[in-house]
Amino acid sequence: MEIIIIGLVAFFASILTFFSGFGLGTILTPVMMVFFPVDIAVAFTGIVHFSNNIFKLFIVGNKVDKKVLLYFGIPAIIAAFVGSYLLIIMDTNYIMYSFRFFGNVNSVSYVKFLISLLLIVFSLMDLIPFLKKLEFEEKSLPIGGILSGFFGGLSGNQGALRSSFLIKLNLEKEVFIATTVFISFFVDLTRLSVYYSDLSKTNLEDYYALGIVGLSSAILGAFIGNKLLKKITLDYVRLIVSSMILILACGLLLGLI
Repeated sequence: MEIIIIGLVAFFASILTFFSGFGLGTILTPVMMVFFPVDIAVAFTGIVHFSNNIFKLFIVGNKVDKKVLLYFGIPAIIAAFVGSYLLIIMDTNYIMYSFRFFGNVNSVSYVKFLISLLLIVFSLMDLIPFLKKLEFEEKSLPIGGILSGFFGGLSGNQGALRSSFLIKLNLEKEVFIATTVFISFFVDLTRLSVYYSDLSKTNLEDYYALGIVGLSSAILGAFIGNKLLKKITLDYVRLIVSSMILILACGLLLGLI
């Protein structure tokens, strides 16, 4: 049963996140944690995410915007290191508020609260008609990269901020997807190099089947997502991105993520 559940979640999440540029890890990690130890769940999700990005690079990678990759991606990587360092030396889990939700006590840190506000602002900019006309110029690329990278290193939620910023550049849908995938690829490459030290000490034989099913399902989902891409418009992609960002922000505010 667990193999079927993980396969289906990875498959449908991969289709959905093919267009948004984020969300596969957010959706898949909690499901993986039901069947895996936490460290294995996070690492295996990272492997699925990374492998999925490699596959997507093969099918849309030639559409990447090199200028965006340079002026957005490099500041994002540098800022991610700064955010990660702050995560180590300071208490970023300081609780802003807690409440009981369906019998569980949920807590929200100041960092997650701030990120959720930023995400809500970005999502509303694509959902409210008169704000949809706003676009970011190329000179603001480093600022977007710094914001997404910094908060990504600080909390792990860099994908949504990255997509919410890049979607306002009004890139072609294929270019938007290819560029977000390329940046995400380098982020995954960095974090998997860290995970490897722990995975190399763990006996993974008991987890091979679930890992292979999750990986195969995600790749199949990306393949179908690419086929669907030809049938949808940029406006639909923007709607998916902004809606998923708003859902993620609400999840952060409620302490569910």
